Amino acid sequence: MLSINPQDIPIQQLHGYLLGAVAPRPICFASTVDGEGNVNLSPFSYFNVFSANPPIMIFSPARRVRDNSTKHTLENILKTKEVVINIVSHAMVHQVSLSSTEYAKGINEFTKAGFTELASEKVKPPRVAEAPVQFECKVNDVIALGEEGGAGNLIIAEVVQMHIDETILDNDGKIDPIKIDTVSRLGGNWYSRAKAGLFEVEKPIRTLGIGVDVLPESIRSSKILTGNDLGMLGNVEKLPTVEEILVLKITSEKGNSEEIHKKAQRILADGNPEEALLLLLAKDSSEK
Repeated sequence: MLSINPQDIPIQQLHGYLLGAVAPRPICFASTVDGEGNVNLSPFSYFNVFSANPPIMIFSPARRVRDNSTKHTLENILKTKEVVINIVSHAMVHQVSLSSTEYAKGINEFTKAGFTELASEKVKPPRVAEAPVQFECKVNDVIALGEEGGAGNLIIAEVVQMHIDETILDNDGKIDPIKIDTVSRLGGNWYSRAKAGLFEVEKPIRTLGIGVDVLPESIRSSKILTGNDLGMLGNVEKLPTVEEILVLKITSEKGNSEEIHKKAQRILADGNPEEALLLLLAKDSSEK
């Protein structure tokens, strides 16, 4: 494995490793205004939500590596303490990319990229009408992480009003990940489309899994079962009873460990971890 001290490589190379590894990252499409009311619109992928009560989002316009200059978004926020964070869908990704062009100060990227300005209710910066969700925010704080090129500036923004396109909601009134069709950033020129790779993993918040450490060594050290397979087995709430294991041990088909582990893997893929665990434990018991 490559082992690197960040201090030993150029900032641009470090930047590439960081953004290539910490991915995909959601996109904050930030609209701001300067002291004279001129509008600016720019995307940032150093972004996430950090709190629901209060509703806090943080994004970071970093200093440019090449000349240590700052972004218009940061300059505007330092003066006005307001921003609208617009969420980016696949339908608008090429326009968003265009808006990231470094136009001169005072140029309106809404116009350049072909977006529609929509008046906000509680802040001065306009919303992007094409965005499926828009968050009007007051900026609580700006934290500079450094003074050199590549240094971030944490914009701590509190949501004071939010707007959601009702067509992206499911029957329960929740945001449907397929309908919202968000995109995110990776390293280089790469983007990711969320709905193209969706899968569900149930959160273990109402159950207490047995844990991987409870599994016999023959299962934990399997050459067939993956870490994901072990994770599913560890999420089972209780071990099968001795009687259940004994019955299956007597009645189940014979096979070597590799064959049984492959069969258990197929059962796991079908979403039946309890059945897979029983099969594996029966095999483990038969070898003792």
